[in-house]
Amino acid sequence: MDLEPNSMAFEGSENTALVCVDHEQYQKLITPQLVELKYKVHVGLYEDDVLLKLRTYSYEVIVVYENFKGTTLDTNPILQRLIGEPPAQRREQFVVLLSHRYATNDSLSAFVHSVDRIVNIADLANFKHVLRRGITEHRQIYHFFQATLKTLQPM
Repeated sequence: MDLEPNSMAFEGSENTALVCVDHEQYQKLITPQLVELKYKVHVGLYEDDVLLKLRTYSYEVIVVYENFKGTTLDTNPILQRLIGEPPAQRREQFVVLLSHRYATNDSLSAFVHSVDRIVNIADLANFKHVLRRGITEHRQIYHFFQATLKTLQPM
């Protein structure tokens, strides 16, 4: 299954996802579920590759493994990069943290680590369902805010 096409470019109307998971078994569980949800998926295996992709493309969903390349939550360069993005850009992204430590849907821990959803490694088989529910909630929360911003921009 070719999940990353020869052309790295996305069409404007496509749902896009970046999977920053260097653990092959976890990738094999997550990526097909994203494809089932009609996301065009890029996989980032190295820090430089992921950071380049984040600068180059706009992703709707970004999945980050807490121990990417042996890092911790405090030293994970991908999470640090995402936290530092401008709020307008960050609101357009849905960041999922894959964790050994935290429970799936732990909202307080997600808030503390500046991500939108946490999925525990033990729940990867249900990733698609957790993501779908999380994105629906995210859209509901930001719908009024985004509509207000669009109304105020011409002023």
